[in-house]
Amino acid sequence: MRSVLILLMCLPGYSFAASGGDKAAPKPTQTTKSCWGVRVWDEKKKRCVRPKESSLDAEGLYGAVRELAYAGRYQDAQGVLLAMPDQQDDRVLTYWGFTHRKLGNMTLANAFYSQAIAQNPNNILARSYMGQGLVEDGKPAQALAQWKEIRARGGIGTWAETSLRTAMETGESFAY
Repeated sequence: MRSVLILLMCLPGYSFAASGGDKAAPKPTQTTKSCWGVRVWDEKKKRCVRPKESSLDAEGLYGAVRELAYAGRYQDAQGVLLAMPDQQDDRVLTYWGFTHRKLGNMTLANAFYSQAIAQNPNNILARSYMGQGLVEDGKPAQALAQWKEIRARGGIGTWAETSLRTAMETGESFAY
């Protein structure tokens, strides 16, 4: 079984980034070290700027959102999310859901997670975050359903699967 998991982790397309498998925290950059409020570090300008004024592309902005969310700066992360060019991208919707959940807006969080999953049924990160929120909300059966979906969609052994399983076992969710 262990060798199967190792093999799966090495397969092309088996993403361990922000799609659900990344168990490592994002590395702090100047965005969280130097910038305050809704600002991101612009390497070209060598200073903190508003997200829409930055030279960051969508991937760079997404990285800033993930870093800010991990740092617990949920409202700042939402400010960067507003600058994302495709608001219907399932990863953007996932982080809208995550930040709203962490700010205590469970109904809105679940609406975003549902949209993300509708856009991409294989978005195991959205499923994990939704499941963790369901655990927090005292709905273990619904959380279990998301865990089963993660496993059915190839997510066995990913951060998304193990973090949701841990949340179901302990009642505690994860900050990223």
